[in-house]
Amino acid sequence: QVQLVESGGGLVQAGDSLRLSCAVSGRDISTYSMAWFRQTPGKGREFVAFISWSGGSTYYDESVKGRFTITRDNGKNTVTLQMTSLNSEDTAVYYCAAATTVTMPVTWSGMEYWGKGTQVTVSS
Repeated sequence: QVQLVESGGGLVQAGDSLRLSCAVSGRDISTYSMAWFRQTPGKGREFVAFISWSGGSTYYDESVKGRFTITRDNGKNTVTLQMTSLNSEDTAVYYCAAATTVTMPVTWSGMEYWGKGTQVTVSS
């Protein structure tokens, strides 16, 4: 059983940075591609970032490209989302997800395991 636990969320001001982490247990993370999603009451759930199992490929939603960076440390079984230049539209619950096989475009239903999320609130 794969378990994903997100951490690092909180309340920040517009323009600040925040670093989210996803700790994976139960399986060797090196066989999984990983992604971050976020959900807000108004927009629903949306894709944020993806990283392949090797870390060699990354993809971002246009809304975060250039501001967010997804990385992984297979040795530590963790995935990180570094977020910079945050604005109020980034306010959401952020979820980590994993899958052994991912087809494009990356979708929530296309992943196999999901965490319970961490709240990010950006005040203006």
